[in-house]
Amino acid sequence: MAGGRCGPLWTALLAAWVAAVAATASPEQAALPAEQSRVQPMTASNWTLVMEGEWMLKFYAPWCPSCQQTDSEWETFAKNGEILQISVGKVDVIQEPGLSGRFFVTTLPAFFHAKDGIFRRYRGPGIFEDLQNYILEKKWQSVEPLTGWKSPASLTMSGMAGLFSISGKIWHLHNYFIGTLGIPPWCSYVFFVIATLVLGLFMGLVLVIISECFYVPLPRHSSERSEQNQRSEEARRAEQLQDAEEEKDDSNEEENKDSLVDDEEEKEDLGDDDEIEEEEEEDNPASGVDEEKSDANDQGPPTEGSTAQGEVEPEETEEDVTEQPRSADTEQGEDSLRQRKSQHADKGP
Repeated sequence: MAGGRCGPLWTALLAAWVAAVAATASPEQAALPAEQSRVQPMTASNWTLVMEGEWMLKFYAPWCPSCQQTDSEWETFAKNGEILQISVGKVDVIQEPGLSGRFFVTTLPAFFHAKDGIFRRYRGPGIFEDLQNYILEKKWQSVEPLTGWKSPASLTMSGMAGLFSISGKIWHLHNYFIGTLGIPPWCSYVFFVIATLVLGLFMGLVLVIISECFYVPLPRHSSERSEQNQRSEEARRAEQLQDAEEEKDDSNEEENKDSLVDDEEEKEDLGDDDEIEEEEEEDNPASGVDEEKSDANDQGPPTEGSTAQGEVEPEETEEDVTEQPRSADTEQGEDSLRQRKSQHADKGP
């Protein structure tokens, strides 16, 4: 009887012990794959570890089918990391949008190689053999590094990381409004629009306050002095302009006076020339008569008939001679006077 009663008791105790052992062993078995995984999750707090040594990073998303296909290959590559002397990490772009913005990830999955803070984009397949050859054969040396503003450690990409992190938080908040609180999507959009406007106004107010704090207004005396200086400068400029105009007027008047004096001198010269010509005209007939008389005396004493004819003919010849030179000379004088008057009229305007 005692043995029969103890049998079920021992059986119950053994079953309880087995259940307790199974309960304690199951969490350890569940945690075993995580402990065996050599892939190190990277976050915004520990991503600077890749700045030292040699690393390979994978950017993925849980919903991405291509990322899921390369998970096993990436795990195998991480297990051989000690042999290859390389560290292997992964980044969830859903949980770490800031890192995806820092590396400017636009496609998934995305792979990056880092060697002492110098980053390069790996564009090959995510297969273990290709990844292993990429490290052993040092194919990364032929790839152009991400330098300058494209480097994840640059100030530009740090700002990009901040923008991506803010957008990720807004996306999580939008999902919280829609999924957890049950708010319609349009209400969530209206909320974000109003929040953006309010935030912009607030930032503008802050900038105005900062500018007012750092801006030092000029004293009144200095402002008055500056106004007086400006007025004096304007007055000086006006005086200079007036002086220049007066100088121009004086120069024009002097030029006009000089031109008038020149015209008067030309007129006087023309008058003198006319007087000289008239005197020459008066002298020319007398000289002609004297020459004729001298010719007649040289021929000898004339006879009576000849004397009578000679007395009559010289008178006629003298009149003819005096009339002919006078007419020719007067015509020449009038022509010369006309020419000079025309020249003077042309010069006058």
